[in-house]
Amino acid sequence: MAKKKVVSSKTHTQAQLNDYANQNNPNNKAYKANKANAKAMRKKNKAQAELASYYDCFPLDPMCYTDPYDMEF
Repeated sequence: MAKKKVVSSKTHTQAQLNDYANQNNPNNKAYKANKANAKAMRKKNKAQAELASYYDCFPLDPMCYTDPYDMEF
């Protein structure tokens, strides 16, 4: 059986306990917003990872941003 997370009333204020309860209740608006935000961030991170793999060079490499034949030596 999985161990449940618990918040102690000895170390937290009533407002903190209420916030924790709201964020972990599936019927609450804060819970749904947190889930939607996490899903959007996963989607954004996946898109950024795909874009990063498309550009296969170092960020400060001048060859990535210029034509190699235009460089003056």
